[in-house]
Amino acid sequence: MMRSLYTASTGMSAQQLNVDTIAHNMSNVNTFGYKKQRVEFQDLLYQTIRRPAATETVNEPISLSVGLGVKSVGINTLFGQGNLQQTENPLDVAIIGAAFFKIQVPGYDDPLYSRDGAFKLDASGQLVTADGNLVVGVEAIPEDGTDVNIGKDGAVTYLPMGSTTPEEAGKIELSKFVNPAGLQKVGSNLYQATLNSGEPVDWDSESDSTVSLQSNYLEMANVKVVEEMVSLITAQRAYDINSKVIQASDEMLQTATGLRR
Repeated sequence: MMRSLYTASTGMSAQQLNVDTIAHNMSNVNTFGYKKQRVEFQDLLYQTIRRPAATETVNEPISLSVGLGVKSVGINTLFGQGNLQQTENPLDVAIIGAAFFKIQVPGYDDPLYSRDGAFKLDASGQLVTADGNLVVGVEAIPEDGTDVNIGKDGAVTYLPMGSTTPEEAGKIELSKFVNPAGLQKVGSNLYQATLNSGEPVDWDSESDSTVSLQSNYLEMANVKVVEEMVSLITAQRAYDINSKVIQASDEMLQTATGLRR
């Protein structure tokens, strides 16, 4: 059987995964804190028909090897900074820099991590995510507390009733990772630390100026629609070309099997 049939089929499978990933990026273009993904490929093993040789009588400086296609080796998450969008909501906060909010989620012993800063206050005054998960580091704000504000260092302050002096309800805790791409995605804009990501390092606002918080803003997805459209067209054309290779190989086999007619 012709190698090209199997080789082209690996190309079609790879481009299908590529299109699936592009579709996921496009569908999350308005998801707060979403980070785009990119499929990475490698060529498959080669079938060596003749190895290079250099002797007194033979001089073959190059080999005769046939590639067997392509494989997907991973889907990499690109943690570049997304654009900030002003919301005029004091509970919305965006991270500027490479850090993550620590979120306490029921069912997990350790905190999970997120870049989505669209926070709310629940009925008990706790700072929570849209799913009701607690933001680590902040205590409950009293029912009569007003004028809630989040500082650049993560300090959450409010005005008690009848007072003009703000009181602090704690600091939003952030963590950094040596390899953010090693974080495991668990859905709902959340990540889980793994051995590949490294241990979380707590952010210290006094010693680390590379990270800050910006209230009244949200970080948008770092997906660029034009780039994704170009990638989609490229993947579609590559898929089409591989399908035509299979058609051509099939026609060649049909010609070969019809030689004795």
